[in-house]
Amino acid sequence: MKNIAAFFDIDGTIFRNSLMIEHFRKLITFELIDPEVWYTKVKKAYDEWERRYGDFEEYLEILAGVYLQELKGVRRDYIEFVANHVIDINWDMVYKYSRNQIEWHKKEGHKVFFISGSPDFLVSKMAEKYGATEYRGTRYMVDNDNKFTGEIIRMWDSESKKRVLDELIAKYDVDLVKSYAYGDTTGDLSMLRRMGNPVAINPNKELILEIKADEYLSKRIQIIVERKNVIYKCSSEIDLL
Repeated sequence: MKNIAAFFDIDGTIFRNSLMIEHFRKLITFELIDPEVWYTKVKKAYDEWERRYGDFEEYLEILAGVYLQELKGVRRDYIEFVANHVIDINWDMVYKYSRNQIEWHKKEGHKVFFISGSPDFLVSKMAEKYGATEYRGTRYMVDNDNKFTGEIIRMWDSESKKRVLDELIAKYDVDLVKSYAYGDTTGDLSMLRRMGNPVAINPNKELILEIKADEYLSKRIQIIVERKNVIYKCSSEIDLL
């Protein structure tokens, strides 16, 4: 008998922010990253986004590059120590809808997978907190001294997620028609297009446009928008302003 599964992105889909951003900030607090790095390399992009002149994805891309550069040469166990603090503080700062869906899938006996572009040492801890069956995240490579090399195997784009999706589908004999996928950006398209029950949670503009242009998704997808204490369920006919 085939298994029913639920594939979740994390940042923006389950977690209300970015695990990497929270980790970056905590690394500054623990003085593993010089605070000046924020002001000289990241703050301008953050301010543009905060005032809604810039785009969140642009801000995140800049921060990710600085983050990777700053981790190079740092021991993984130091980073893991800070990661534990990040998850202990933030693990339940999630969307109510997503939390409820995870619990529902587990009660139904479904397999639950977290597939995220965030660093694997953060994703693993979130997966543990929520009892996920398995997880995949961006791998940050280390050398023989357990120090980060500055090289990664990314997991934030649709093609990378497709590769691990294929692996997990085969490993767990997943029933695609009955299974679920949850995402918020175009990086999650390979998951959303593959499952019989796709759900977009607070999707960004780019994902909405892809949904509208996709014959399969536009007919099947459920769009969830959670704001304050209200959860809205929308169709793909949602208007963009």
